[in-house]
Amino acid sequence: MASVAAPTQPKKAGGRRLWWVVHQWVGLKLSLFLAFILFTGTLAVLSAEIDWLLHPTLRVAPSSVEGAPRWDRIAEQAARYPGVASINYIGRPTARAFAVRVAFQRADESRGYLHVHPTTGRVQGEQSFVDSQRVLRNLHRHLNLPTRYGIPIVASLSFLLIISVVTSFVVYRKWWRGFFKPIRWRDARTAWGDFHRLAGVWSLWFVALIALTGLWYLVEQLGGDAPDLPEPAEAIAAMPAGSRPADVAARLAASLAAVRRADPGLEIEAVQFPDDKSGAFIFQGQRSAWLVRPRANAVWVDAATARVVMASDGGNLGVHQRISEMADPLHFGTFAGYWTRIPWFLFGLLMTGLALSGAAIYSHRIAHSARAAVARHPIWNGMWRGTGRWRWVSGALVATGAVMIGWMVYKG
Repeated sequence: MASVAAPTQPKKAGGRRLWWVVHQWVGLKLSLFLAFILFTGTLAVLSAEIDWLLHPTLRVAPSSVEGAPRWDRIAEQAARYPGVASINYIGRPTARAFAVRVAFQRADESRGYLHVHPTTGRVQGEQSFVDSQRVLRNLHRHLNLPTRYGIPIVASLSFLLIISVVTSFVVYRKWWRGFFKPIRWRDARTAWGDFHRLAGVWSLWFVALIALTGLWYLVEQLGGDAPDLPEPAEAIAAMPAGSRPADVAARLAASLAAVRRADPGLEIEAVQFPDDKSGAFIFQGQRSAWLVRPRANAVWVDAATARVVMASDGGNLGVHQRISEMADPLHFGTFAGYWTRIPWFLFGLLMTGLALSGAAIYSHRIAHSARAAVARHPIWNGMWRGTGRWRWVSGALVATGAVMIGWMVYKG
């Protein structure tokens, strides 16, 4: 019996060692770039709150807000604001302490946002079109590169995440016992290792969710995107050339009343304004369908006649369309307000910590050859030495995203 069992043990150990090598490689070689994408995505979850901190005019006293936004008052006051050549859309406030954001265009075709009180309609100020939300989301989504290049680059990281999840089940045997194992602080290497395992087991579901939605974004970009959402079969004539913003805004009240009669269950989250291609107000929001973007539930109203042309329901979408509409709410945790956005933010920090702690663990393993450097900068030393030539790829991608912010500001 002993002669039979002896050869199998090295095979098992060798197999597990191979899984460990794979787990370390995928977590280390692009750790700098992965940590950057994870951190910008984490900040993007609360990017509206970052803008709220940066722009005092975006704040309102919650006690001064009464019910749903007064879309007609908001449009009327925004249309009269100096410099507004046209209004593009109005978005529902993030929370009661937020003003409504009105996207507008100037005569020179530059864009911006107005901050408008949701109840009184008073314009409190304006800001650039390039804000924290746009910078963080564009960095996270496509590094501010053209989407046909940027999205595949970023979304390809989903493969690394999937491999990390799968290999972790083999590398860390009996992983389910680690949920309540405390971090041992006896030395840096032990502490980093314990943190990595603790953060890993608690965030396994989240890593898998982000990986799968990221993979979906890649599939969409490579040609697997869902069919277009329903739109009116009949063309809606554009508003007459030279229509003033005030003339368009004045038609919103009648269109809004028509929507309330035709679809009283629609919780409006955004209003798209007529443009040079279509003379329709498009009211978007939420109804009974869960986990869909606001655009999945929409009502088109002819601005000239206040006639409801079409209403779409997210609950009637096909399977492919429904998956597509679910991706964003699941990826950013927007489907239940702060009840999901705050956990998504915290788990995003945990994921960023996983990328960094993996580099720190590797760094302490090579401490015998660079003990002083490791002691001073354990994480960055591990990234720099362990990533090899891949560090230049990561550095170039991060630098590209940063440089392209300037281009985005210029174009914005």
